[in-house]
Amino acid sequence: MLAATPLLRYVFALLCVTQVAFADDALWIGAFSSGDLNNWEPHSFHQQTDYRLVMDTPTLQVLKASSNASASGLVKKQRIDLTKTPFITWRWKIANYLKAPQERTKDGDDYAARLYVVLDGGLLFWQTKSINYVWASNLPKLTVWPNAYAGDAVKMIALRAKEDPLDTWMSEKRNVREDFKRLMGLDIQAIDAVAIMTDTDNSQEKATAFYGDITFSAQ
Repeated sequence: MLAATPLLRYVFALLCVTQVAFADDALWIGAFSSGDLNNWEPHSFHQQTDYRLVMDTPTLQVLKASSNASASGLVKKQRIDLTKTPFITWRWKIANYLKAPQERTKDGDDYAARLYVVLDGGLLFWQTKSINYVWASNLPKLTVWPNAYAGDAVKMIALRAKEDPLDTWMSEKRNVREDFKRLMGLDIQAIDAVAIMTDTDNSQEKATAFYGDITFSAQ
């Protein structure tokens, strides 16, 4: 990772966000079970994490991420009205924990699975803010800390940790607007993108993760 661009890694340089989507009920961001990867854009920082749709069961399609000392992600630029649909829901599972990372440090800033919600700063890119929901390998569950590269512009929260079983689907539901208030002191009305990334470039390890559908809803 180039020292001059650490923030770009964690917010994917989200300039020129053009898509707008509001919904009274569920808003589908990642319809992986339907085989839909439309508008998910790859962003690479160090080699390519492999993302592909696979069948988890004979009837369930999901997104599989395989990292081998790589750091790349998928981002969907879409403006989401948090006054109408503040809750994000998704499922994920991982095949292995990482051995080396100490997640608070730059050398340990790797995650078998992570999901970003991003408030774009536009041309004022330094005002871009993000929350990373991560599957930690060494920190306790629900630990919150500033990102090792981007500082307080990116807050990390360990939704899952080593006490959670491997190869088991875990369901998540977060009030994104409330998380921005609680973790960053910001009362925002919308976010501009959602991203996922499985990365192991710092630790030089391997990781495999699976991501299910991602939706926003009113409650």
